[in-house]
Amino acid sequence: EECLLQLIGKFKGSSGDIVMTQTPLSLPVTPGQPASISCRASQSLLHSNQYTCLSWFLQKPGQSPGCLIYRVSNRASGVPDRVSGSGSGTDFTLKINRVEAEDVGVYYCLQDIQLPLTVIQP
Repeated sequence: EECLLQLIGKFKGSSGDIVMTQTPLSLPVTPGQPASISCRASQSLLHSNQYTCLSWFLQKPGQSPGCLIYRVSNRASGVPDRVSGSGSGTDFTLKINRVEAEDVGVYYCLQDIQLPLTVIQP
């Protein structure tokens, strides 16, 4: 999985946990309509290798979390192109152009620039 492979060799010395803030925490959406989730990190997620270490995961009901987006805007295998990620530095956005029933679940943004890995708690 791309989201896991990208973790190797990317960690820097911890100087305090990075806090991730995600909004909104709940988002009712009508099928066929767009949806957008924002995520803010307490410090820049730009690594010295020029990769920005921000991923998005979706946990569907009764399942383990699955990777949607890695390195801000790269879709994981099997993720439809109606799902996209954008942003830089500390501010990021996940967009779904046309929401479908299969999109229901809990969405997480994850920073993987330093240990411990941190996500927003739903």
